[in-house]
Amino acid sequence: MFIQRLLGKPARLPGPISGTDDVWGGRGAFTRGRRSKQGPDRIEGGPGSDHPQWWDSRMMGQPRRSWGTLAPLCFLLLLFLLLSLSDSYKPIIVVHGLFDSPSDFSHLLGFINETHPGTNVTVVDLFDHSQSLKPLWVQVDGFRQAISPIMQNAADGVHLICYSQGGLICRALISTMPDHNVDTFVSLSAPQMGQYGDTQYLQWLFPKYMKSNLYRFCYTQLGQDVSICNYWNDPHHQDLYLHNNNFLALLNGERVNPNATAWKRNLLRIQKLVLVGGPDDGVITPWQSSLFAFYNVNETVTDMWQQPVYLQDSFGLKTLDARGSISRCLVPGVQHTAWHSNRTVYTACLAPWLT
Repeated sequence: MFIQRLLGKPARLPGPISGTDDVWGGRGAFTRGRRSKQGPDRIEGGPGSDHPQWWDSRMMGQPRRSWGTLAPLCFLLLLFLLLSLSDSYKPIIVVHGLFDSPSDFSHLLGFINETHPGTNVTVVDLFDHSQSLKPLWVQVDGFRQAISPIMQNAADGVHLICYSQGGLICRALISTMPDHNVDTFVSLSAPQMGQYGDTQYLQWLFPKYMKSNLYRFCYTQLGQDVSICNYWNDPHHQDLYLHNNNFLALLNGERVNPNATAWKRNLLRIQKLVLVGGPDDGVITPWQSSLFAFYNVNETVTDMWQQPVYLQDSFGLKTLDARGSISRCLVPGVQHTAWHSNRTVYTACLAPWLT
């Protein structure tokens, strides 16, 4: 893998469209090649030999040295030059979602290894499985302690790939870290504007509740100790949401937050925000929440550009959009648990930004 990284870097092909254009494709296959070295001093064969040899005209046709002798030296020299001149890829940090663990991301690691060999990839092993139900601010603090050393050792910055609930954790991390060096933040099917829907997850976790009455639990002090309630956004009870939600409403700048200006400034340090989602997700509800769209009071989806948090630029979304730092990647036919193992999603939506 390491030798492959040295012998050929991926060609720099056009990436996804900047701004808020929807992207259905990405970079094509990468090409690698080998240079051949031909010169006047090299001839094929030689006196008494069937193998290529190196010749020097000053030696009047006598072989100077066998290629077999020089091959290891030339290889080491080439290796040294490539080590000195080649640019390394930025480290990648992966944050998992609800009920996940690092073992769920083997396909993603394999994809990165193929297209960006030699990349340092860390899938943070924290709050796995049922521990992912802990309050999100608790998780943010834990992930910050794990990720900070990686950032400190990455002079050129890092990329974040954050899946599902992990996308909210990463946005909170970025917003609350004034010294972060995140280059690209990939939000992979994450409920960035919240969740409101009767899904299998909801029925399993809260068998006594439906989406229409879950607010009675989520918008209590006890409910806010459960991660899902930290981003439960009931469009019919916005007053309770704004008054009682202590995570998403703060992160979005929808309720009074003395740190709002600093959090906005921190988020704007990123170079690129990549929003990935699709209509067949089946868990994120509405699925457009992954693109910062959400229901209005009539449960009609209102797109990002009409959201009050965008119009007021309460946490920097409008500024990111205005400077062309947001890219959207929409892929149909992908269920929620398959986003990080789908090669089409990786090739079109993730790989172009992991340089």
